Amino acid sequence: MSLTSHEMARYNRHLKLPGFGIEAQQRLKQASVLLIGAGGLGCPLGMYLAASGLGRIGVVDFDVIEVSNLQRQIAHHTEDAGKPKVHSLISAMNAINPLVEYQAYERKLDADWVRELIGQYDLVIDGTDNYTTRYLVADACFFEEKPLVYGAIHQFDAQLSLFNPENGPCYRCLFPTPPDPRATPSCSEAGVLGVLPGVVGVMMACEALKFISGCGKTLEGVLALYSATDQSMRHIRLNRDPSCPLCGEVPTITCIREEIFECEVEEAVPEVSVFLARDMIAKGAHILDVRDAHEWMTNKLEGAKHIPLASLLQTSVGVPLKAPLVVYCYKGSRSKKAVALLREWGYEGAVSMVGGIDAWARTIDLKMIRY
Repeated sequence: MSLTSHEMARYNRHLKLPGFGIEAQQRLKQASVLLIGAGGLGCPLGMYLAASGLGRIGVVDFDVIEVSNLQRQIAHHTEDAGKPKVHSLISAMNAINPLVEYQAYERKLDADWVRELIGQYDLVIDGTDNYTTRYLVADACFFEEKPLVYGAIHQFDAQLSLFNPENGPCYRCLFPTPPDPRATPSCSEAGVLGVLPGVVGVMMACEALKFISGCGKTLEGVLALYSATDQSMRHIRLNRDPSCPLCGEVPTITCIREEIFECEVEEAVPEVSVFLARDMIAKGAHILDVRDAHEWMTNKLEGAKHIPLASLLQTSVGVPLKAPLVVYCYKGSRSKKAVALLREWGYEGAVSMVGGIDAWARTIDLKMIRY
C-alpha cells in the first residue's frame, strides 16, 4: 500500500529514521489496531496511535466522562463531562489525523462478542482498569492468535508487556487466575498519579508501533516494571509456564468461559438508600466509614467510626454482631466489599449505603463538601 504525497509530508520524520523509512510506514498504514479502553491509558495511546499513521483504529469503551477523570485522561475536556469516552477520544484522534479510519464501539465487552471483535484487528491493546476485561481480552487474543500489548497502573507504579501467541508466554503464564477483588482497589479507591497513565500509555503505543513496523526490540517475553517515584525501570524475563491453564501442556481453559468473570462479580450484599440510612442512623444505628484518611478529613458523617477498607482485616470494628451498622465510602464500591467481609464475620446488621457519602452530599446535606 503506497503512501500519498500528503502522507509522505505528514510522516516525514518517520521516513527519515534509519531502519524505518517508507516500508515501515507502509506497514503501519496497512495495519489495524483495537484499543480497549478510552480512559487514562487509552487517551495517550489513542493520540499517538492516530498520529503515527495506522490504517484503522477501533476503540471500545462504554463509560462516560466524569470530572475526576480529567486529572489524567488528557483527550477529554471539562465541557465533555457526561459524554461517552469513546466518542470524545475518537474526536480528539481524528483532529490529530483525519487520514486514519476510526471505529467506535460504545458497549461492554462480553464472552459472546469479544472473539468476533478481536478477530477483525491485527493487534490488540489493553488499556482497561479491571480484571474481568483484562482476562477476557487476554484469553480471546490467545484463541484468535492476536498479539496483545498489556499495561496496568496503580498509584505510582506500572507494568507493561507484549504477549504474542506465536512465541513466548501468555498473560496467564504470568497471572494464572484473577486475584480476590476485595484486595484490588480501583483508581477511584487507591488514587493514581495523573501523569503515570500518560507515561505508560506512550510506552504501550511504542510497543505496538515497534511490533507492527518491525523496527526495534519489543517487550515480548519481558515484563517491564516502572515506578514514577524514582523514574526506575526494571525488566523481568518471562517464560512460558508448562502448567499454564491456557497455553500449558494440559490446558484447562479451552474456550472463552463465563467462569473467568467471577473475579469481578461483587457479592450480593444488603444495601440501603441514603434516605433509609439516614432513618437508621436517627434510630441509633452504628456508622462505619471505610474511606482513606484524606477522604475522612474532607468530610464525614457525624458519629461515624473510621476504619479504611485496607485496615479492616487488622482492626476491631467494636460493634455488636447483631447491631444495625451503616457502612459507607465515597460512592458505594468499597462499602459493599466491607459489608461482604463483615457479613462473613457475623455482623448481621451491616448494610452498605448506596452512592456513598457523595450521594449523601447531593441529596441530604447540601452544605457538605464534595470531592
